[in-house]
Amino acid sequence: MSKKRVSYFFNESVGNFHYGPGHPMKPHRLSVIHHLVMNYGLHKKMKIYRPYKANAHDMTRFHSEEYIEFLQSVTPQNIQQFTKCLSSFNVGDDCPVFDGLFDFCAMYTGASLEGAQKLNHNHSDICINWSGGLHHAKKFEASGFCYVNDIVIGILELLKYHPRVMYIDIDVHHGDGVQEAFYLTDRVMTVSFHKYGNYFFPGTGDMYEIGAESGRYYSVNVPLKEGIDDASYFQVFKPVISAVMEFYRPTAIVLQCGADSLAGDRLGCFSLSSKGHGECVNFVKELNVPVLVVGGGGYTLRNVARCWTYETSLLIDEQISNELPMNDYLEFFAPDFTLHPEIVTRQDNANSKQYLDLITRQTYENLKMCAHAPSVQMFNIPEDALPERVKDEPDKDVRITQEDADNMVEPKNEFYDGDNDNDKHDP
Repeated sequence: MSKKRVSYFFNESVGNFHYGPGHPMKPHRLSVIHHLVMNYGLHKKMKIYRPYKANAHDMTRFHSEEYIEFLQSVTPQNIQQFTKCLSSFNVGDDCPVFDGLFDFCAMYTGASLEGAQKLNHNHSDICINWSGGLHHAKKFEASGFCYVNDIVIGILELLKYHPRVMYIDIDVHHGDGVQEAFYLTDRVMTVSFHKYGNYFFPGTGDMYEIGAESGRYYSVNVPLKEGIDDASYFQVFKPVISAVMEFYRPTAIVLQCGADSLAGDRLGCFSLSSKGHGECVNFVKELNVPVLVVGGGGYTLRNVARCWTYETSLLIDEQISNELPMNDYLEFFAPDFTLHPEIVTRQDNANSKQYLDLITRQTYENLKMCAHAPSVQMFNIPEDALPERVKDEPDKDVRITQEDADNMVEPKNEFYDGDNDNDKHDP
C-alpha cells in the first residue's frame, strides 16, 4: 500500500508563549518537538505548512461572541477592567491571562481548521497539529488550561463534507468539552479513554454518559483507574475502536494524543510508554480513514517531546533511531539521551482484566443500540472556513505572490533549522 500523504502544521512563534511561572502547561514543548522532528529529518517525508491563523469569526462558530471578545481584549496590563468577566469566563489560576493569549489561540486553532480543510479536499490523508487538542474549552468559558476548543472547530469544518466524524481521545483527562459540544447529535461519535474517579479533573466521563436525544449512544466513555500499562490499555483500546468502526463507519477521524497519559507525567497517573501510546496512534492510522491528529495535555516536557516526535515518525512510516539526534534542547533529555527511556512506574496497575472486559462488553452493548451508520442528507456544501491559499502543485512558470510565499513553508529552504534566536530561552 502506498504511503499516506501527511501534512504537518507548525508556526515558529507558537512555542514562545508563557502561561506564567510554575504553570504546568508549557507551550515551549512545541518548539522542542519541532526541533526533534527537524533533526530526525522527518520533515523531508511530509508537507510542512505555516498554518492559517484563526480569527474571531472562526472561533464563534462554536464559542459565544462575548467570550471571544473578552479573549481578544484582555491582557495582563488591563486585567483590572475585566474583574467581573474573569469568574464568569473561568479565567484565573488554571487558565491565566498571559501576553499574546488571543494570538496563541489563533495559531493553534487555525492549524486544526486548515488541517480539516486539507482532509475535506483530499489534499492530505493525515494532518498533524501538535499545538492543538485543547479539549476542555467550553462554549462560554475556558477550562483546564484550554481557551478555544480547536477540536470542536475542526470537527465542524469536517462535517461540511463528512456525514460522520469519530473523535478519539487518549489524554489522561476526559475530553469533556468535545463530548459536551456534540452530546445531542449522531453526526459525531466521541470516544474518550481517561482516568475517572477520586475527584480527578474534570470529574466527567462515566461509562454511563452516553449522549442524549439524537446523540444517545453516540458518546463512548472508557473510565480507567490509575497505573494502567501498555498491555492493559491496548486490551481495551483496540476492541472499543474496532467496535465503533464497525457500528458507526466514520468517514473522518480526529485523534487527540494527550501525552499526560504517559508514565511519569507531572499531572497524570497512568503508566504508558511512548511505544504503547504510539501503538494506539498507529492503530488509528491503519484504519485508512482521513485523520486529523492533534496534541493536548502533557506536562513533563521531555516525555511529551519524545512521544509526539515518535508518533510523527509512525504517521509517516519512518523508523527512527532510539538515540536522539543533536539538537538545541539536547540537555533536556539527560542522562540517557534516548527516544524511549526506561519506564519508571509510580503505582500499581489498578485495572484488572475483569474490569477492562466489563467496560468493553458494556461499550459493545451500547453500540448495538445505535442505528447502523446514521444516514445524513447532504444538500449544498457550506463554504470553506478559509479560502484555499496554497495550491498543492503550483505552476512552476508562475511567480507566486509574497502573501502566498509567507503562507507556505517548504522544508528544503524556508524552514529554519534551529537558528531562530526567539527559541533560545529557558523553558
